[in-house]
Amino acid sequence: MPTLNHEMLVKTNGGFSTVSLSVRLLPDMNTGQLMLLISFQDVAQPASAKMGRTRRSKPAEQQRIAELEHELAYTRENLQTTIEEQQASNEELKSTNEELQSANEELQSTNEELETSKEELQSVNEELITVNTELQSKIEQLAGMQNDMKNLLDNINVGTIFLDHHLVIKRFTREATQIYRLAESDKGRPLSDIKSNFPNEDLLSETQRVLDSLVPIEREMRTSDGTWFLARIRPYRTVDNMIDGVVLTFTDITERILSITEREARDLAEAIVDTVREPLVVLNRSLQVVSASRPFYRIFQMMPEKTVGLPIYELGDNQWNIPAMRSLLENILPNNQSFEGYALEYDLPGIGRRAMQLNARRITGKMGDTQLILLVMEMLASNE
Repeated sequence: MPTLNHEMLVKTNGGFSTVSLSVRLLPDMNTGQLMLLISFQDVAQPASAKMGRTRRSKPAEQQRIAELEHELAYTRENLQTTIEEQQASNEELKSTNEELQSANEELQSTNEELETSKEELQSVNEELITVNTELQSKIEQLAGMQNDMKNLLDNINVGTIFLDHHLVIKRFTREATQIYRLAESDKGRPLSDIKSNFPNEDLLSETQRVLDSLVPIEREMRTSDGTWFLARIRPYRTVDNMIDGVVLTFTDITERILSITEREARDLAEAIVDTVREPLVVLNRSLQVVSASRPFYRIFQMMPEKTVGLPIYELGDNQWNIPAMRSLLENILPNNQSFEGYALEYDLPGIGRRAMQLNARRITGKMGDTQLILLVMEMLASNE
């Protein structure tokens, strides 16, 4: 087979090299086709040629080569230093990374703790909301109870004073100012500093006695203006049954006292009416007939159902509307007077002319108040 050999110059780094190019034919045993084998081989140059080129190198090129070698050595030193610094930096970074990883783990643990604390705080917050709701409800209930208590005390018209262990005023109601001259600024002052409207009455000593003995005291008392009160002094007991002072209550019983005395006077008058034989009527302060004796009904032909409860001037056909007698009766109560032996001769419709002598006197109760009037009629013989 023919072979082709040829030398040629090939450009390389820094110059040219001689290369021998060889081309041969190779048969393919399997397919029978022809193939080409190309090979390259460096051709060694004679030493004389190298020396000739060396001698022909310029001094500038040699100097440049020396500078490049020097720079290359310096660069290698710098590279080595940089590599060492990089290794140290990598070690520091590795250490820092480990520290950051440890810190990250601590932060993760702290985050978990914070998450747990957040859940606990959320639970506590829910409990506080529940407690706050209950507290708000209790406050509203307490406000309602205070309003109910205030309206209760205002409506029952009972003067109440709350004292502590040292008989110092804690609270009082509006009606209590009728008994003691109290003002809002008197809270916190001893009750002994306040003057009462009970003349010659020592409530403080009785209050102290109740506080010492825990035995309540109840008594009827009269103020200087004539008003009667039922005074009650009782220990102040808390919900836990502890003694925390004294409570004074004052209930106005003037109407009850007046009704009792009026009933006593009426009973006395009726007892007198049942014992006398002359015509007699019992009048109240409005000059209305309270009761009358049987001779009165018989002599003047009157009926009880048309007499009791009516003013004396309206009895019958106003036959008792006598101006002189009316003037006398209307002056008895206001002027604390009575009259006796007033002679009267008068024509009574349906009965005829009657001569009589009038005697009138007031009946007083134990309180000294005027309650009833007794009017007695002594029948006289007529002049006709």
